[in-house]
Amino acid sequence: MSPDEVDRVAGIVLAAGTSTRMGRNKLFVELEGETLVHRAVRRVADAGVDPVIVVLGHESEQVKDALGTLTCRLVLNPDYLRGVNSSLRAGIHAASESAARAAVVVLADMPFVTTTMIEALVATYRRSHSPLVISDYQGVNAPPMLYDRSLFGELALSEGQGCGRHVVKRHRHEAQSVSWPAEALTDLDVPEDYERVKALVEAH
Repeated sequence: MSPDEVDRVAGIVLAAGTSTRMGRNKLFVELEGETLVHRAVRRVADAGVDPVIVVLGHESEQVKDALGTLTCRLVLNPDYLRGVNSSLRAGIHAASESAARAAVVVLADMPFVTTTMIEALVATYRRSHSPLVISDYQGVNAPPMLYDRSLFGELALSEGQGCGRHVVKRHRHEAQSVSWPAEALTDLDVPEDYERVKALVEAH
């Protein structure tokens, strides 16, 4: 059995939200001819994680169609209106049923999270065997975050908002940290965010 199989890491993409502030489902906006949700899931899949779990909720059938032929496991969160932690719980439950020893959690609306970033989190975990590997954006901790299986039980009890923030806080002293530029923290919430991100992508 290879080291990768011993330390198999799942990828969880949270894609269940209602995009209320955007005025339309932001997962379907396009960057470089690719929908936001397809871009996110493809980048996670390209990092070699297994399985790739996509948590659906709002407009789940349309999101499924947008994923096309990408290889992933779709998980429906019937409680998606209760917030992101309900989707985190659904994803962690699916990961716990797999042979994964850890899971990296990604938000579908962060267009500058790359395959390289996910690979770096996984490599740090495999090297250190830390129960938590966090992304640090010049002092701000945010997804993607990698959680060892030993933390799945705590994540399954997550309530409210924060995407496991209380688990990160509780285990911060045990964590490894990987640093990224602040610009990579960008997410899409309102129409102006999309126009700004689209201009940045086109400029590069």
